[in-house]
Amino acid sequence: MPVRTIDVRERVMEMNDRLAAEVRRRLRAHGVPALNLMSSPGSGKTLLLERTLAALAGDVRIAVVVGDLQTDNDAARLARHTDDLVQAVVTGGACHLDARQILAALDAIDLARTDLLVIENVGNLVCPASWDLGEDARVVLFATTEGEDKPSKYPKMFRLAHYVVMSKIDLLPYLPFDVERAVALARGVNPALEFFRTSALTGEGMDAWLDFVRGFARRAAAPAGARERVAAGPSPAPEVGISARSATP
Repeated sequence: MPVRTIDVRERVMEMNDRLAAEVRRRLRAHGVPALNLMSSPGSGKTLLLERTLAALAGDVRIAVVVGDLQTDNDAARLARHTDDLVQAVVTGGACHLDARQILAALDAIDLARTDLLVIENVGNLVCPASWDLGEDARVVLFATTEGEDKPSKYPKMFRLAHYVVMSKIDLLPYLPFDVERAVALARGVNPALEFFRTSALTGEGMDAWLDFVRGFARRAAAPAGARERVAAGPSPAPEVGISARSATP
């Protein structure tokens, strides 16, 4: 009897891409661009978003979808800083969000009253890189508490990113972290990356990040498919030295 092999992963990814296209269609119908924020655990995504939501309240209407393995703790933290929707997605142990979850989350968001969608992905530098969520751009947090060689160890994450936020720069005086080497290794993977240097704790560098978020929110979603744009990366840009209520889930 002949043996038939079914590539389950290929079929799952094909389905995800179709759902991501629907996410993208719905967002663009309302002119809402989307950022997919990714990092390893503990890099500071939630604190960066807390500071961003608080600073831009009343200026940019930001809806947030927060992915977490087991709790809605991060969503609850963010909800204290905004009157817009913060939607929790508990993955039950899955190491990434998928387009099906984002599409379901959109049902709770009033897109007509939203300027920007921010997706806080599950803390992981491997799995999220492979999953199109319908975003227009990907932002990777790269903390100074991590090794400079993260781009070399996780090249797909950095190759498919548009922007890198170097977080926790207030700790640089106390850490053996070489910023220039980290930037060089990241640009070795993706020369088009644009960098921000921030400390959400002290506020250092946040002005440039906030200016970027304002500008990104006020532009209409681009017509080209996000997967192609992400794969190609943004136009080369110089490093930006940054000296970045809600419903109950």
